[in-house]
Amino acid sequence: MKGRQSLLALALAALVTTLSAGEAAAQADKPIRIGMTVSSTGTFALQAQSGQRGAEIWIEDLNQRGGIEIGGTKRKVELVKLDDRSDKQLVPRVYETLIKDEKVDLLFAPFGSTLTAAAANTTETNDKFMVMWSASADSIYKQGYKYVISATQIAGSLLGQPGVRALHAMGVKKIAFAYLDEPFPAALTQGAIDLAKELGMQVTMDEKFAKGTKDFNILIQKAKASGAEAFYPTAYEGDQMTIARQIRETNADFKAVLLFYASQPQFLQQAGKDGHYVFSETLLHEKINWKVSHGLDRAGMLERYKKQFPNAKFDADFQTALAYGAGVITEEIIKTAGSLEAAKLKDAAVKLSGKIVTLTGEYQIDETGKQFKNEFAVVQTLPNGLEVVYPPQIATGKAVYPVPGFGERK
Repeated sequence: MKGRQSLLALALAALVTTLSAGEAAAQADKPIRIGMTVSSTGTFALQAQSGQRGAEIWIEDLNQRGGIEIGGTKRKVELVKLDDRSDKQLVPRVYETLIKDEKVDLLFAPFGSTLTAAAANTTETNDKFMVMWSASADSIYKQGYKYVISATQIAGSLLGQPGVRALHAMGVKKIAFAYLDEPFPAALTQGAIDLAKELGMQVTMDEKFAKGTKDFNILIQKAKASGAEAFYPTAYEGDQMTIARQIRETNADFKAVLLFYASQPQFLQQAGKDGHYVFSETLLHEKINWKVSHGLDRAGMLERYKKQFPNAKFDADFQTALAYGAGVITEEIIKTAGSLEAAKLKDAAVKLSGKIVTLTGEYQIDETGKQFKNEFAVVQTLPNGLEVVYPPQIATGKAVYPVPGFGERK
C-alpha cells in the first residue's frame, strides 16, 4: 500500500513539474504588453509621434536582445498603441480600453502634462504602473498617485530654469514672460519666474494666453513696451512657430528671445529665418553626449532611428530621446522588480534612482515619482547652425547677445 502511495506521490509531483514547466513556457511566449496613446491629430501630434518612435526603437532593440527576464524566463515586449486625438476628454476612456480590453501589463503616458493628468486617474484606479516620458507639470506629483513616475522628463518647475540661468549669465536684467494657459507651460514659466526673481532679474510681464490663440501681436507689443531685454513665451511647438514669425513681422527687436521648442528639427525646418538667433533648450544635439550606463548612446539611437524610420518626415528630436530613455529605464525597473505588479514596479523605480544614466542624462526621482535630473542644455540657432551656449562645461560656442536687429540681418 505504502509503495503504491509513494508511486502516486511521485507521479503527482512529476505532473506538477510538467505543468509548471508548461506554464513557464507559455508565459515566456506571452509578450509584456505596454499600452500607450499617440495623437494622430491636434496640438500634440508632432511631439506624440516623435515620442512613439523613440519607444519603438527601444522595443526593437530589446526584443532583438531576447526580451526582459522575469522569474527566470525572457519575455519580449509589445507596444499597444491607441489614438487620443490630442483630446484630454478622450484620454481616460482610451486608457480604460488599454487596461480592460487590451489587457496591458503597464503603461506609458501620453504626450504632455495635459493628457497625462487625464490618464493618471484611470491608471491609478486600475492599479496599473504608468511611466511618464514627457509630462512635467508639478501638479501631477501632488495628487498622491502611488504608481506614476517620470522616467526622463524633469519636473516643469525646473524645466525652464536653464534658459533663465543662461540669459542671466549673458547680462539680461529685464525679462518678459508669456505662457499658454495649460499645466506644462504654466509650470515651466512659474519655475522660470521664481528663478529670475531669485537672481535679481526684473520680471516686466507675466501674461497667460488661451488655447487657440492665433494672433500674438498684442502680447509681443506688450512685452516690448514693458522694457524687457528678453522675451520668454512658452507654448507648444506650433504656437511657438507662429510667435517667431509674428515677432519678425512686427520687427520686435528684443536683445534675446527664448522659445523652448526652437531647436526641434520640425521647428528649424518650418520656421527658417524666423528662428535665427533664437535661444531654446534641448537634450539631443550632436555635441551633447552623456556617458550612458544603460541603453544606446546618442549616436547609436540616431543610427537606429534612420534605419527603423527611413521615411520619417522629421529627424529624431528630444521627444524621441526622452521616450527612448524612458523605455530603457522601464526595462531596468521590470528586471529589478522581477514582476509586473504596480507596487513592486514602483518600489524598483525608487530603488534605481541615481543609478542609471541614459542618453538624456541622469535618472533621479523621489517617492512621488518626480524627476529632478535630465536638465536641458541651452542652444542658440545661428544662421550656420546650432551652438550649445549653456552650461559652460558643455558649451560649444559663445552666445550672440544682444542679437542683431531684424533690419541688420541678411
